[in-house]
Amino acid sequence: MSSSENRSTVTVEESAPALDLPIASTPAAAAHDLNDSSLYIHRELSQLQFNIRVLEQALDERKPILERLKFLLIFSSNMDEFFEIRVAGLKSQIAFDHEIVGPDGISPRRVLAEISEIAHKQIERQYTILNERVLPELDRQGIRIVRRNEWSHKQKLWVRRYFRHEVAPLITPIGLDPTHPFPLLVNKSLNFIVQLEGVDAFGRDSGLAIVPAPRVLPRLIRLPDDVCSGGDNFVLLSSIIHAHTEELFPGMSVHGCYQFRLTRNADLTIDPEDVEDLARALRGELYSRRFGDAVRLEVADNCPKELTDYLLKQFGLTAAEMYEVNGPVNLSRLFGLIGKTDAPQLLYPPFTPAIPKTLKKAEDLFQVIGKQDVLLLHPYESFAPVVDLLHQAAKDPSVLAIKQTLYRSGANSEIVDALVDAARAGKEVTVVVELRARFDEESNLTLASRLQQAGAMVIYGVVGVKTHAKLMLIQRREGDELVRYAHMGTGNYHTGNARLYTDYSLLTSDQVLCEDVHKLFSQLTGMGKVLRMKKLLHAPFTLKKTLLDLIARETAHATAGRAAQIIAKINAITDPKIIRALYKASMAGVKIELIVRGMCCLRPGVPGVSHNIRVRSIVGRFLEHSRVYWFANNGDEQFYLASADLMERNLDRRVETGFPIESKKLQQRLKKELELYLSDNSSSWQLQPDGQYVRQHPAPGQGTRNVQSQLLEKICGVGASTEA
Repeated sequence: MSSSENRSTVTVEESAPALDLPIASTPAAAAHDLNDSSLYIHRELSQLQFNIRVLEQALDERKPILERLKFLLIFSSNMDEFFEIRVAGLKSQIAFDHEIVGPDGISPRRVLAEISEIAHKQIERQYTILNERVLPELDRQGIRIVRRNEWSHKQKLWVRRYFRHEVAPLITPIGLDPTHPFPLLVNKSLNFIVQLEGVDAFGRDSGLAIVPAPRVLPRLIRLPDDVCSGGDNFVLLSSIIHAHTEELFPGMSVHGCYQFRLTRNADLTIDPEDVEDLARALRGELYSRRFGDAVRLEVADNCPKELTDYLLKQFGLTAAEMYEVNGPVNLSRLFGLIGKTDAPQLLYPPFTPAIPKTLKKAEDLFQVIGKQDVLLLHPYESFAPVVDLLHQAAKDPSVLAIKQTLYRSGANSEIVDALVDAARAGKEVTVVVELRARFDEESNLTLASRLQQAGAMVIYGVVGVKTHAKLMLIQRREGDELVRYAHMGTGNYHTGNARLYTDYSLLTSDQVLCEDVHKLFSQLTGMGKVLRMKKLLHAPFTLKKTLLDLIARETAHATAGRAAQIIAKINAITDPKIIRALYKASMAGVKIELIVRGMCCLRPGVPGVSHNIRVRSIVGRFLEHSRVYWFANNGDEQFYLASADLMERNLDRRVETGFPIESKKLQQRLKKELELYLSDNSSSWQLQPDGQYVRQHPAPGQGTRNVQSQLLEKICGVGASTEA
């Protein structure tokens, strides 16, 4: 299907929908009042806009079709979390009569109304893209999801056997009557509401039943080749159950069967003042997450109104919280199709992450890092040196102690394996495990137990303050000295994410910086006053203050007539103090370039206030995750990499770090890489004063520049990407 077909139904939009918020049209209108609510975008609406930019990727015909499907499904996953956390939080504020109005001045009720309007439009659009663009193109490539009305006789027989042998024994249909009230359904589980006629063996004739789909079964089943005419053919579990519903209710007539899915509040609420054992408290909360308050109902769009009204009443939801969809209600489960299909030509071409020359043939990583700092940019450069350093430390008899923070890593990761080996080898291993990493709590509980069993000292950080810093410290005896080596990163110690997320890693033996890392670990594991650090910035104590000071210094340079500039690459900016400081800098003449992947509450381009600020978002093959802060400082440039975004939670309520890059060679490299981001005209979206994001395109006569493709080519030697 060409991009010109079906224009009436699916439109390739060049900008995400505008946020319907007032803006200051003139400097006089704002009167330079930096508390003016019109200067701020609501954070949840901004997050929703990022999700829409992800959805837009599914329409980009320059991308391989299975990658377009991935983006469509990532949109589903993002929206699930958006409702589980963001929408659920707004509903809780209203329910508990504790409505919080931020700098944008928008009440939670109004935000929920705007979210509902935008989300309904975009979710409907998502299914249109799936049905009219993605599935037809997959079909042309020999990959099919075969619908019930398309099953051949052979396929019907095979599906019936599969249902009777694999599905039916695991299903528990629930008839609704006084002794079987409406069941408590698990968050995001696939269910069916069934209309029945007839009287059962016990004389019951309620007319309704619920059929929960077994969670242990795959949602996508591959049909064997001998019942198909070629290609890769799949059926959905929902189609199999739907086609055989009558077998679940023998002697009854089924008049309708409609799939639905309920999204619940999945945020964990733990009172830090009422927790004696954080691990035990979290285990209890993880169970309750599956049954939190209802926030959204997804239902098949052919479900009769009397049934949708019934479901809404059961869940305490309004019609505005129901989403009627033309397809499977659990789209995220289609990720299985990618793993079950052997079609590498329909995916991005593979690449091998590079190893820097200094590390390529190094047998002793300590010797290399002892001579110079090593900066890695993942995923273009391998995460293996970080893992190898830890493995080497575990085996090295000269290594006495290892200290590590873990936020997201996976219980069976190579990082945890190395820490276990080190502990078993008799090293002093201390690991600060953040149990409250959202949706990774269960994995972190498992890895904490595994480390404890190996003899490591496991600390759960500070109750009420998440430990989000990414730090590793190795202490090694070299002659008569105790020498320290450190790894600091902008991302997590997760080898899988290191292939999907862009992040920086610094390997260093700078003894001043390593001493600062040691002090931070001492603060986390022990007790005492804030320890003074010489180079490392750390939240919640010095990071925010220093960033504000650095912005103020650029403002002073501009006020004095000197050239002043700030470039920051971050995932989000929501902190009002930081935003006001950037507005002041802009008003003084500081040129500010912000590369913000997701939420941005700052409104750029407002005359007289933010006219010197540009905000762009990069959405591409890899999730942009690195945090980089650059200050021109009148020619004496300063670079910081950080684990923190410019959000209140990061700067005020988390343990975060910002670490300087002082090597001139590494500074030059960072500057060139930032310039590639700023020159991107292919995967870049620019935020407008009215809240719209407009996709950037090459100017007439200008070549296409895609930063991720350029970095792949420059660092990995990969040729031109399929994504122009």
